[in-house]
Amino acid sequence: MQTSEVPLSIPADSATKNLNGFDAKHPPDPKLIDTCVHCGFCLSTCPSYRVIGKEMDSPRGRIYMMDAINEGEAALAEGTVQHFDSCLGCLACVTTCPSGVQYDKLIAATRPQIERNYPRSLPDQLYRKLIFNLFPYPNRLRVLLAPLLIYQKLGFPKFFRATGLLKQISPRLGAMESMLPDVKLKSFVDTLPEVIPAQGKKRYRVGVILGCVQRLFFTKVNEATVRVLTANGCEVVIPKSQGCCAALPEHQGQKEQAQALARQMIDSFEGTNVDFVIINAAGCGHTLKEYGHILSDDPNYREKAKAFAAKVKDAQEFLAEVGLTAKLSPLTDGELVMVYQDACHLLHGQKISVQPRQLLRQIPGVKLREPIDAALCCGSAGVYNMLQPEVAEELGQQKVTNLLNTGAQLIASANPGCSLQIIKHLQLQEKDVPVVHPIELLDYSIRGVKIEL
Repeated sequence: MQTSEVPLSIPADSATKNLNGFDAKHPPDPKLIDTCVHCGFCLSTCPSYRVIGKEMDSPRGRIYMMDAINEGEAALAEGTVQHFDSCLGCLACVTTCPSGVQYDKLIAATRPQIERNYPRSLPDQLYRKLIFNLFPYPNRLRVLLAPLLIYQKLGFPKFFRATGLLKQISPRLGAMESMLPDVKLKSFVDTLPEVIPAQGKKRYRVGVILGCVQRLFFTKVNEATVRVLTANGCEVVIPKSQGCCAALPEHQGQKEQAQALARQMIDSFEGTNVDFVIINAAGCGHTLKEYGHILSDDPNYREKAKAFAAKVKDAQEFLAEVGLTAKLSPLTDGELVMVYQDACHLLHGQKISVQPRQLLRQIPGVKLREPIDAALCCGSAGVYNMLQPEVAEELGQQKVTNLLNTGAQLIASANPGCSLQIIKHLQLQEKDVPVVHPIELLDYSIRGVKIEL
Protein backbone atom coordinates (compact mmCIF):
# COMPACT_ATOMS: atom_id res chain seq x y z
CA MET A 1 0.00 0.00 0.00
CA GLN A 2 1.56 3.31 -1.04
CA THR A 3 2.21 6.00 1.53
CA SER A 4 0.02 9.06 1.32
CA GLU A 5 1.59 12.50 1.02
CA VAL A 6 -1.07 13.67 3.49
CA PRO A 7 -0.11 12.84 7.11
CA LEU A 8 -2.47 10.16 8.38
CA SER A 9 -2.64 9.20 12.03
CA ILE A 10 -4.75 6.45 13.56
CA PRO A 11 -6.82 7.74 16.52
CA ALA A 12 -5.01 6.92 19.77
CA ASP A 13 -7.69 4.74 21.35
CA SER A 14 -7.83 2.50 18.29
CA ALA A 15 -4.17 1.53 18.45
CA THR A 16 -4.57 -0.48 21.65
CA LYS A 17 -3.49 -4.03 20.85
CA ASN A 18 -6.05 -5.84 22.99
CA LEU A 19 -9.08 -4.37 21.25
CA ASN A 20 -11.01 -6.23 18.58
CA GLY A 21 -10.06 -6.15 14.94
CA PHE A 22 -11.68 -7.74 11.91
CA ASP A 23 -12.68 -11.38 12.17
CA ALA A 24 -11.95 -13.98 9.48
CA LYS A 25 -15.38 -13.71 7.82
CA HIS A 26 -14.92 -11.55 4.72
CA PRO A 27 -12.77 -8.70 6.05
CA PRO A 28 -11.91 -5.87 3.60
CA ASP A 29 -9.83 -7.47 0.85
CA PRO A 30 -6.14 -6.39 1.06
CA LYS A 31 -5.89 -6.63 -2.74
CA LEU A 32 -8.70 -4.09 -3.11
CA ILE A 33 -7.13 -1.91 -0.41
CA ASP A 34 -3.82 -1.91 -2.25
CA THR A 35 -5.38 -0.44 -5.41
CA CYS A 36 -5.74 2.89 -3.56
CA VAL A 37 -2.75 5.13 -4.29
CA HIS A 38 -4.01 7.96 -2.04
CA CYS A 39 -4.13 10.44 -4.90
CA GLY A 40 -6.89 12.49 -3.27
CA PHE A 41 -9.27 12.69 -6.24
CA CYS A 42 -12.04 11.36 -3.99
CA LEU A 43 -11.81 14.22 -1.49
CA SER A 44 -13.73 16.84 -3.45
CA THR A 45 -16.63 14.48 -4.18
CA CYS A 46 -16.89 12.93 -0.70
CA PRO A 47 -19.78 14.58 1.16
CA SER A 48 -18.61 13.61 4.66
CA TYR A 49 -15.12 15.00 3.99
CA ARG A 50 -16.54 18.22 2.60
CA VAL A 51 -18.64 18.75 5.73
CA ILE A 52 -16.34 17.40 8.46
CA GLY A 53 -13.03 18.27 6.80
CA LYS A 54 -11.00 15.47 8.41
CA GLU A 55 -8.80 13.11 6.44
CA MET A 56 -10.15 10.06 8.29
CA ASP A 57 -13.66 11.00 7.14
CA SER A 58 -12.63 10.62 3.51
CA PRO A 59 -12.53 7.42 1.43
CA ARG A 60 -8.73 7.23 1.37
CA GLY A 61 -8.59 7.87 5.12
CA ARG A 62 -11.02 5.05 5.77
CA ILE A 63 -9.08 2.74 3.45
CA TYR A 64 -5.93 3.60 5.42
CA MET A 65 -7.74 2.55 8.61
CA MET A 66 -9.01 -0.67 7.03
CA ASP A 67 -5.43 -1.55 6.13
CA ALA A 68 -4.18 -0.71 9.62
CA ILE A 69 -6.86 -2.91 11.22
CA ASN A 70 -6.04 -5.75 8.81
CA GLU A 71 -2.38 -5.45 9.77
CA GLY A 72 -3.13 -5.41 13.52
CA GLU A 73 -1.89 -1.83 13.86
CA ALA A 74 -5.32 -0.48 14.83
CA ALA A 75 -8.55 -1.88 16.23
CA LEU A 76 -12.29 -1.49 15.89
CA ALA A 77 -12.78 1.12 18.59
CA GLU A 78 -14.60 4.42 18.90
CA GLY A 79 -11.69 6.24 17.27
CA THR A 80 -12.00 4.25 14.04
CA VAL A 81 -15.66 3.27 13.99
CA GLN A 82 -16.85 6.87 14.13
CA HIS A 83 -15.11 7.52 10.82
CA PHE A 84 -16.61 4.46 9.16
CA ASP A 85 -20.02 5.51 10.51
CA SER A 86 -19.61 8.97 8.99
CA CYS A 87 -19.54 7.45 5.48
CA LEU A 88 -22.85 7.95 3.64
CA GLY A 89 -22.17 5.08 1.25
CA CYS A 90 -23.07 7.40 -1.64
CA LEU A 91 -20.34 5.85 -3.84
CA ALA A 92 -19.35 9.17 -5.41
CA CYS A 93 -15.73 8.21 -4.78
CA VAL A 94 -16.18 5.07 -6.89
CA THR A 95 -17.27 7.21 -9.82
CA THR A 96 -14.41 9.68 -9.32
CA CYS A 97 -11.49 7.34 -8.61
CA PRO A 98 -9.01 7.19 -11.54
CA SER A 99 -7.48 3.99 -10.15
CA GLY A 100 -10.76 2.08 -10.09
CA VAL A 101 -10.73 1.48 -6.34
CA GLN A 102 -13.79 -0.57 -5.39
CA TYR A 103 -14.57 1.37 -2.24
CA ASP A 104 -18.16 0.13 -2.37
CA LYS A 105 -16.95 -3.44 -1.72
CA LEU A 106 -14.54 -2.28 0.97
CA ILE A 107 -17.09 -0.35 3.02
CA ALA A 108 -19.68 -3.12 2.47
CA ALA A 109 -17.20 -5.59 4.00
CA THR A 110 -16.30 -3.26 6.87
CA ARG A 111 -19.79 -2.54 8.18
CA PRO A 112 -20.74 -6.13 9.09
CA GLN A 113 -17.37 -6.42 10.83
CA ILE A 114 -18.28 -3.41 12.97
CA GLU A 115 -21.68 -4.85 13.88
CA ARG A 116 -20.12 -8.18 14.89
CA ASN A 117 -17.00 -6.97 16.66
CA TYR A 118 -17.59 -3.48 18.04
CA PRO A 119 -19.74 -3.04 21.19
CA ARG A 120 -21.88 0.01 20.56
CA SER A 121 -23.28 2.03 23.45
CA LEU A 122 -26.67 0.97 24.80
CA PRO A 123 -28.52 4.08 23.47
CA ASP A 124 -26.95 3.53 20.04
CA GLN A 125 -27.93 -0.15 20.08
CA LEU A 126 -31.52 0.62 21.06
CA TYR A 127 -31.90 3.33 18.43
CA ARG A 128 -30.52 1.09 15.70
CA LYS A 129 -32.75 -1.80 16.83
CA LEU A 130 -35.74 0.53 16.54
CA ILE A 131 -34.80 1.43 12.96
CA PHE A 132 -33.95 -2.07 11.75
CA ASN A 133 -36.89 -3.77 13.44
CA LEU A 134 -39.36 -1.25 12.07
CA PHE A 135 -38.54 0.31 8.71
CA PRO A 136 -37.84 -2.87 6.69
CA TYR A 137 -41.20 -4.36 7.72
CA PRO A 138 -44.23 -2.66 6.08
CA ASN A 139 -46.74 -4.55 8.23
CA ARG A 140 -45.08 -3.34 11.41
CA LEU A 141 -44.95 0.21 10.08
CA ARG A 142 -48.61 0.02 9.12
CA VAL A 143 -49.56 -0.63 12.76
CA LEU A 144 -48.12 2.79 13.61
CA LEU A 145 -50.00 4.65 10.87
CA ALA A 146 -53.13 5.37 12.94
CA PRO A 147 -51.19 6.89 15.87
CA LEU A 148 -49.06 8.85 13.37
CA LEU A 149 -52.15 10.19 11.62
CA ILE A 150 -53.61 11.35 14.95
CA TYR A 151 -50.22 12.84 15.89
CA GLN A 152 -50.15 14.84 12.67
CA LYS A 153 -53.81 15.92 12.78
CA LEU A 154 -53.34 17.28 16.32
CA GLY A 155 -50.49 19.49 15.10
CA PHE A 156 -47.65 17.98 17.11
CA PRO A 157 -45.15 18.11 14.20
CA LYS A 158 -45.50 21.91 13.98
CA PHE A 159 -45.01 22.22 17.73
CA PHE A 160 -41.90 20.05 17.93
CA ARG A 161 -40.33 21.55 14.81
CA ALA A 162 -41.05 25.13 15.87
CA THR A 163 -39.73 24.67 19.41
CA GLY A 164 -36.93 22.25 18.59
CA LEU A 165 -37.80 20.48 21.85
CA LEU A 166 -37.40 16.93 20.58
CA LYS A 167 -34.15 17.85 18.85
CA GLN A 168 -32.81 19.19 22.16
CA ILE A 169 -33.76 15.97 23.95
CA SER A 170 -32.25 13.76 21.22
CA PRO A 171 -30.87 15.04 17.90
CA ARG A 172 -31.47 11.60 16.38
CA LEU A 173 -35.13 11.40 17.46
CA GLY A 174 -35.58 15.00 16.32
CA ALA A 175 -34.16 14.07 12.93
CA MET A 176 -36.44 11.03 12.67
CA GLU A 177 -39.52 13.10 13.56
CA SER A 178 -38.61 15.85 11.09
CA MET A 179 -38.54 13.30 8.25
CA LEU A 180 -42.02 11.89 8.87
CA PRO A 181 -44.08 12.04 5.66
CA ASP A 182 -47.78 12.85 5.74
CA VAL A 183 -49.96 9.82 6.43
CA LYS A 184 -52.67 9.33 3.78
CA LEU A 185 -55.68 7.03 3.88
CA LYS A 186 -54.17 5.04 0.98
CA SER A 187 -51.28 4.13 3.26
CA PHE A 188 -53.42 1.76 5.31
CA VAL A 189 -54.02 -0.89 2.64
CA ASP A 190 -52.36 -2.28 -0.50
CA THR A 191 -54.81 -1.50 -3.31
CA LEU A 192 -52.94 -2.84 -6.32
CA PRO A 193 -54.06 -6.29 -7.60
CA GLU A 194 -51.60 -9.12 -8.11
CA VAL A 195 -51.81 -9.06 -11.93
CA ILE A 196 -52.61 -6.02 -14.06
CA PRO A 197 -53.02 -6.60 -17.82
CA ALA A 198 -51.15 -4.62 -20.45
CA GLN A 199 -52.98 -1.98 -22.45
CA GLY A 200 -52.99 -2.83 -26.11
CA LYS A 201 -50.43 -5.31 -27.41
CA LYS A 202 -48.49 -7.04 -24.65
CA ARG A 203 -44.74 -6.48 -25.02
CA TYR A 204 -43.39 -7.72 -21.69
CA ARG A 205 -44.43 -9.41 -18.46
CA VAL A 206 -42.77 -7.55 -15.58
CA GLY A 207 -42.78 -7.78 -11.81
CA VAL A 208 -43.02 -4.65 -9.67
CA ILE A 209 -41.52 -4.24 -6.22
CA LEU A 210 -43.54 -2.00 -3.91
CA GLY A 211 -40.87 -1.20 -1.33
CA CYS A 212 -41.34 -0.40 2.37
CA VAL A 213 -41.49 3.36 2.90
CA GLN A 214 -42.53 3.69 -0.75
CA ARG A 215 -45.45 1.30 -0.27
CA LEU A 216 -46.85 3.14 2.75
CA PHE A 217 -46.03 6.79 2.18
CA PHE A 218 -45.56 7.07 -1.59
CA THR A 219 -48.44 4.93 -2.82
CA LYS A 220 -49.04 7.39 -5.66
CA VAL A 221 -45.60 6.57 -7.08
CA ASN A 222 -46.31 2.84 -7.14
CA GLU A 223 -49.72 3.39 -8.74
CA ALA A 224 -48.17 5.69 -11.34
CA THR A 225 -45.45 3.11 -12.05
CA VAL A 226 -48.05 0.42 -12.77
CA ARG A 227 -50.09 2.74 -15.01
CA VAL A 228 -47.03 3.81 -17.02
CA LEU A 229 -45.88 0.23 -17.47
CA THR A 230 -49.29 -1.06 -18.56
CA ALA A 231 -49.78 1.93 -20.87
CA ASN A 232 -46.53 0.93 -22.59
CA GLY A 233 -47.48 -2.68 -23.21
CA CYS A 234 -46.41 -4.38 -19.98
CA GLU A 235 -48.38 -6.95 -18.06
CA VAL A 236 -47.57 -6.25 -14.38
CA VAL A 237 -47.21 -8.86 -11.64
CA ILE A 238 -47.11 -7.82 -7.96
CA PRO A 239 -46.52 -10.80 -5.63
CA LYS A 240 -48.33 -10.24 -2.34
CA SER A 241 -45.66 -12.11 -0.38
CA GLN A 242 -42.90 -9.64 -1.23
CA GLY A 243 -41.32 -7.68 1.61
CA CYS A 244 -38.33 -5.39 1.99
CA CYS A 245 -35.54 -5.44 -0.62
CA ALA A 246 -32.93 -5.46 2.22
CA ALA A 247 -31.38 -2.09 1.33
CA LEU A 248 -31.56 -0.50 4.78
CA PRO A 249 -29.98 -3.38 6.75
CA GLU A 250 -27.48 -4.18 3.98
CA HIS A 251 -26.17 -0.60 3.85
CA GLN A 252 -25.64 -0.60 7.62
CA GLY A 253 -23.94 -3.97 8.00
CA GLN A 254 -26.94 -5.97 9.28
CA LYS A 255 -25.85 -8.90 7.14
CA GLU A 256 -28.04 -11.73 8.42
CA GLN A 257 -31.17 -9.63 8.31
CA ALA A 258 -30.34 -8.45 4.79
CA GLN A 259 -29.79 -12.03 3.61
CA ALA A 260 -33.09 -13.20 5.09
CA LEU A 261 -34.99 -10.38 3.39
CA ALA A 262 -33.24 -11.06 0.08
CA ARG A 263 -34.25 -14.73 0.22
CA GLN A 264 -37.85 -13.75 0.93
CA MET A 265 -37.87 -11.39 -2.06
CA ILE A 266 -36.46 -14.05 -4.39
CA ASP A 267 -39.00 -16.59 -3.15
CA SER A 268 -41.89 -14.17 -3.70
CA PHE A 269 -41.08 -13.96 -7.42
CA GLU A 270 -40.49 -17.70 -7.80
CA GLY A 271 -42.63 -19.07 -10.62
CA THR A 272 -43.95 -15.70 -11.79
CA ASN A 273 -42.12 -16.03 -15.14
CA VAL A 274 -41.48 -12.30 -15.42
CA ASP A 275 -39.10 -10.92 -18.01
CA PHE A 276 -37.88 -8.17 -15.71
CA VAL A 277 -38.27 -7.05 -12.10
CA ILE A 278 -38.98 -3.32 -11.93
CA ILE A 279 -38.13 -1.04 -9.00
CA ASN A 280 -38.82 2.70 -8.76
CA ALA A 281 -36.59 3.56 -5.75
CA ALA A 282 -32.87 4.15 -6.31
CA GLY A 283 -31.47 2.66 -3.10
CA CYS A 284 -33.65 -0.43 -3.41
CA GLY A 285 -32.61 -0.97 -7.02
CA HIS A 286 -28.92 -0.88 -6.18
CA THR A 287 -29.35 -3.51 -3.46
CA LEU A 288 -31.55 -5.75 -5.61
CA LYS A 289 -28.84 -5.79 -8.26
CA GLU A 290 -26.35 -6.87 -5.58
CA TYR A 291 -28.25 -10.01 -4.52
CA GLY A 292 -25.64 -12.24 -6.15
CA HIS A 293 -23.02 -10.74 -3.84
CA ILE A 294 -25.27 -10.61 -0.74
CA LEU A 295 -26.09 -14.33 -1.03
CA SER A 296 -22.77 -15.50 -2.47
CA ASP A 297 -22.14 -17.76 0.54
CA ASP A 298 -25.55 -19.43 0.39
CA PRO A 299 -25.36 -22.60 -1.74
CA ASN A 300 -29.16 -22.84 -1.92
CA TYR A 301 -29.69 -19.27 -3.15
CA ARG A 302 -26.41 -18.30 -4.83
CA GLU A 303 -27.50 -19.05 -8.40
CA LYS A 304 -31.11 -17.97 -7.82
CA ALA A 305 -29.82 -14.65 -6.48
CA LYS A 306 -27.67 -14.07 -9.57
CA ALA A 307 -30.59 -14.90 -11.87
CA PHE A 308 -32.93 -12.60 -9.95
CA ALA A 309 -30.45 -9.72 -9.92
CA ALA A 310 -29.97 -10.03 -13.67
CA LYS A 311 -33.67 -9.30 -14.18
CA VAL A 312 -33.76 -6.16 -12.01
CA LYS A 313 -34.25 -2.86 -13.80
CA ASP A 314 -34.89 0.61 -12.49
CA ALA A 315 -38.22 1.81 -13.91
CA GLN A 316 -36.57 4.67 -15.80
CA GLU A 317 -33.75 2.47 -17.04
CA PHE A 318 -36.27 -0.06 -18.34
CA LEU A 319 -38.54 2.47 -20.07
CA ALA A 320 -35.60 4.20 -21.73
CA GLU A 321 -34.33 0.85 -23.05
CA VAL A 322 -37.63 -0.54 -24.38
CA GLY A 323 -39.00 2.83 -25.51
CA LEU A 324 -42.27 4.58 -24.77
CA THR A 325 -45.23 3.66 -26.97
CA ALA A 326 -47.87 5.76 -25.18
CA LYS A 327 -48.51 9.30 -26.41
CA LEU A 328 -47.24 12.09 -24.14
CA SER A 329 -49.05 15.39 -23.53
CA PRO A 330 -47.79 18.69 -22.04
CA LEU A 331 -47.95 18.99 -18.25
CA THR A 332 -48.63 22.73 -18.30
CA ASP A 333 -50.01 25.22 -20.81
CA GLY A 334 -46.59 26.82 -21.22
CA GLU A 335 -42.97 25.80 -20.72
CA LEU A 336 -42.26 23.76 -17.58
CA VAL A 337 -38.81 24.34 -16.13
CA MET A 338 -37.69 21.49 -13.89
CA VAL A 339 -34.51 20.10 -12.35
CA TYR A 340 -33.74 16.41 -12.02
CA GLN A 341 -32.15 15.36 -8.71
CA ASP A 342 -29.64 12.54 -9.15
CA ALA A 343 -30.08 9.94 -6.41
CA CYS A 344 -26.65 8.59 -5.45
CA HIS A 345 -27.55 4.92 -5.80
CA LEU A 346 -28.86 5.59 -9.30
CA LEU A 347 -26.01 7.82 -10.44
CA HIS A 348 -23.03 6.19 -8.72
CA GLY A 349 -24.39 2.78 -7.79
CA GLN A 350 -26.26 1.87 -10.99
CA LYS A 351 -24.67 4.37 -13.43
CA ILE A 352 -28.13 5.64 -14.40
CA SER A 353 -28.19 9.35 -15.18
CA VAL A 354 -28.94 9.92 -18.86
CA GLN A 355 -32.06 7.72 -19.02
CA PRO A 356 -34.28 9.73 -16.63
CA ARG A 357 -33.37 12.94 -18.42
CA GLN A 358 -34.12 11.36 -21.81
CA LEU A 359 -37.58 10.34 -20.62
CA LEU A 360 -38.40 13.71 -19.09
CA ARG A 361 -37.32 15.56 -22.23
CA GLN A 362 -39.82 13.51 -24.25
CA ILE A 363 -42.65 15.24 -22.38
CA PRO A 364 -43.72 18.23 -24.52
CA GLY A 365 -42.87 21.61 -23.00
CA VAL A 366 -40.35 20.33 -20.44
CA LYS A 367 -37.10 22.25 -20.05
CA LEU A 368 -34.46 20.63 -17.84
CA ARG A 369 -31.88 22.60 -15.91
CA GLU A 370 -28.79 21.21 -14.18
CA PRO A 371 -27.77 22.15 -10.62
CA ILE A 372 -24.29 22.84 -9.30
CA ASP A 373 -22.79 19.82 -7.54
CA ALA A 374 -25.42 17.52 -9.04
CA ALA A 375 -23.40 14.47 -7.99
CA LEU A 376 -23.15 15.48 -4.32
CA CYS A 377 -25.32 13.49 -1.88
CA CYS A 378 -28.37 15.20 -0.37
CA GLY A 379 -27.61 13.65 3.03
CA SER A 380 -30.46 11.14 3.12
CA ALA A 381 -28.45 7.99 2.29
CA GLY A 382 -30.96 5.45 3.56
CA VAL A 383 -31.15 6.07 7.32
CA TYR A 384 -27.96 8.18 7.49
CA ASN A 385 -29.95 11.35 8.18
CA MET A 386 -31.37 9.63 11.26
CA LEU A 387 -28.02 8.24 12.44
CA GLN A 388 -25.77 11.22 11.57
CA PRO A 389 -28.19 14.18 11.61
CA GLU A 390 -25.61 16.98 11.88
CA VAL A 391 -23.77 16.07 8.67
CA ALA A 392 -27.05 15.28 6.90
CA GLU A 393 -28.48 18.70 7.84
CA GLU A 394 -25.65 20.59 6.16
CA LEU A 395 -25.77 18.41 3.04
CA GLY A 396 -29.54 18.77 2.78
CA GLN A 397 -29.30 22.53 3.01
CA GLN A 398 -26.59 22.65 0.32
CA LYS A 399 -28.54 20.35 -1.98
CA VAL A 400 -31.78 22.34 -1.76
CA THR A 401 -29.97 25.64 -2.24
CA ASN A 402 -28.32 24.30 -5.40
CA LEU A 403 -31.63 22.96 -6.72
CA LEU A 404 -33.43 26.25 -6.03
CA ASN A 405 -30.65 28.25 -7.71
CA THR A 406 -31.59 26.65 -11.03
CA GLY A 407 -34.87 28.58 -10.96
CA ALA A 408 -36.80 25.36 -11.57
CA GLN A 409 -40.55 25.29 -10.95
CA LEU A 410 -40.46 21.59 -10.03
CA ILE A 411 -37.93 19.08 -8.68
CA ALA A 412 -37.95 15.53 -10.06
CA SER A 413 -36.61 12.99 -7.55
CA ALA A 414 -36.50 9.22 -8.05
CA ASN A 415 -35.88 8.04 -4.48
CA PRO A 416 -38.19 8.33 -1.45
CA GLY A 417 -35.39 9.10 0.99
CA CYS A 418 -34.04 11.89 -1.22
CA SER A 419 -37.55 13.28 -1.68
CA LEU A 420 -38.20 13.41 2.07
CA GLN A 421 -34.84 15.07 2.69
CA ILE A 422 -35.42 17.66 -0.03
CA ILE A 423 -39.00 18.39 1.10
CA LYS A 424 -37.77 18.91 4.67
CA HIS A 425 -35.15 21.44 3.63
CA LEU A 426 -37.50 23.22 1.23
CA GLN A 427 -39.83 23.73 4.18
CA LEU A 428 -36.96 24.95 6.37
CA GLN A 429 -36.14 27.51 3.67
CA GLU A 430 -39.86 28.34 3.33
CA LYS A 431 -39.91 27.44 -0.37
CA ASP A 432 -42.97 25.94 -2.00
CA VAL A 433 -41.56 23.88 -4.86
CA PRO A 434 -43.19 20.51 -5.65
CA VAL A 435 -41.03 17.37 -5.48
CA VAL A 436 -42.33 14.69 -7.84
CA HIS A 437 -41.07 11.27 -8.95
CA PRO A 438 -40.25 11.25 -12.70
CA ILE A 439 -42.55 8.25 -13.18
CA GLU A 440 -45.44 10.35 -11.82
CA LEU A 441 -44.69 13.01 -14.41
CA LEU A 442 -44.78 10.41 -17.19
CA ASP A 443 -48.07 9.14 -15.77
CA TYR A 444 -49.58 12.62 -15.78
CA SER A 445 -48.36 13.18 -19.31
CA ILE A 446 -49.83 9.89 -20.57
CA ARG A 447 -53.17 10.59 -18.91
CA GLY A 448 -53.26 14.22 -20.02
CA VAL A 449 -53.29 15.56 -16.46
CA LYS A 450 -52.12 19.18 -16.07
CA ILE A 451 -49.96 20.22 -13.11
CA GLU A 452 -50.91 23.34 -11.16
CA LEU A 453 -47.85 25.25 -9.95
